[in-house]
Amino acid sequence: MPLTGKQKHFLRGLAHHCKVSVTVGAAGLSNNVLQEIDSALQHHELLKIKLPVSGRDERRNLATQICDRSRTDLVQLVGRICVIYRAGDEPIIKLP
Repeated sequence: MPLTGKQKHFLRGLAHHCKVSVTVGAAGLSNNVLQEIDSALQHHELLKIKLPVSGRDERRNLATQICDRSRTDLVQLVGRICVIYRAGDEPIIKLP
């Protein structure tokens, strides 16, 4: 189920004070990076990911690939920072 605007606003507020959990290098989206994202999502549900230096469209495409392959929702994409969310089996974050 896609996130509503109110839910995204709530999650952006929570993510503001979080540090970057995963960094995608110049090699792009490898299986190791996806495993790290999946592992971090199981513990935190909300992640900040730092994307490699590239054009705006390339970063948007990479963020979309991350969301598709990790079954997450894109909360925010600002510059090189991408925020994603996936609820756990027993959600830690209670969405409005």
